[in-house]
Amino acid sequence: MQLAWTTFTVNKRFPLTISRGTTAQTVNVWVRVEAEGVEGWGEASPFGIGDHRQSTEAILEDLTKAKPLLEPFHPLERERIEHALKTAGVRSAARAALDGALWDWLGKRTGLPVWRMLGLSRESIVPTSVTVGINPPEIARQRTRDWLELTHARALKIKLGNPAGIEADQAMMDAILQEVPTGVALRVDANGGWNLQDAITMCHWLAERGVDYVEQPLPRGAEDDLLTLYRESPLPIFVDESCFDTRDVVQLADRVHGINIKLMKCGGISEAIRMVHTARAHGLQVMYGCYSDSSLSISAACQIAPLADHLDLDSHLNLVDDPFVGAELVEGRVLPNDAPGLGVRMRAMFATEAH
Repeated sequence: MQLAWTTFTVNKRFPLTISRGTTAQTVNVWVRVEAEGVEGWGEASPFGIGDHRQSTEAILEDLTKAKPLLEPFHPLERERIEHALKTAGVRSAARAALDGALWDWLGKRTGLPVWRMLGLSRESIVPTSVTVGINPPEIARQRTRDWLELTHARALKIKLGNPAGIEADQAMMDAILQEVPTGVALRVDANGGWNLQDAITMCHWLAERGVDYVEQPLPRGAEDDLLTLYRESPLPIFVDESCFDTRDVVQLADRVHGINIKLMKCGGISEAIRMVHTARAHGLQVMYGCYSDSSLSISAACQIAPLADHLDLDSHLNLVDDPFVGAELVEGRVLPNDAPGLGVRMRAMFATEAH
């Protein structure tokens, strides 16, 4: 099996501000594995959570490390490959790209989309949220109008946790509520921007305004405080930054209502499926999220979207220069197509530069 990769830059239509900062552009990595004349594709996106950072440079280092390791293996040896990568210290974003490429290879080799190989149904896929970042109230209102017009979204994820305090969060949320039509679901993600008392206050305040759930209200590292919030919050609590892989699901199961799975955090489709089953065994709900992913990684996540209760797979909708075409937005739902593997192709305008 041969491994190759290429970096590419993506730019956001609307820069996204969360409690930890603003992102307008990222450099992602397009990964290819080749064997028997078949090429499988995957994507690695950089991300950072506190002192845990997987930069583009770190991803490239990991892929360089992985290249000689993969040569003796066949793409069907996914379990052995995963073990070898973990043993060598290859981090989750690079593993996610490689795992996605192996699933893509298998689908292309068999002529089936991954979702069909797994026996899943696209009819079970719920609408995706589209994200409104932290902004002054009037800009937040405009962003809400923009997203509703661009996507006809059936769910909005509102980023709160403003460093200016919960009064700023409330002012922004009140402004957004003036633009949200009946029937559009509301979710809130604080990205760890609140302390315990502010989180309790905001969960009660948001419950009165019809919000479905709150994601990552407390910072990563404050998981002990989740026990108190779990008891006192009228809203379901989901964790994102606090939950990377299956081990975290087990440790958090007594203090949250659900987990947010991201391929870059957990290491790919294979680990994501394990996390889903672990969460279900503990009575937890499941959602999928994303970073600054193109349609390549979004399409990978969509292959297992029927397993999720909530989806936040909208990063590709905010890109002005997505090189790939894959999963499609249909009546508020991001759906995988019928093409083999991950169902992704390169846009014509980028194809001549690809190799």
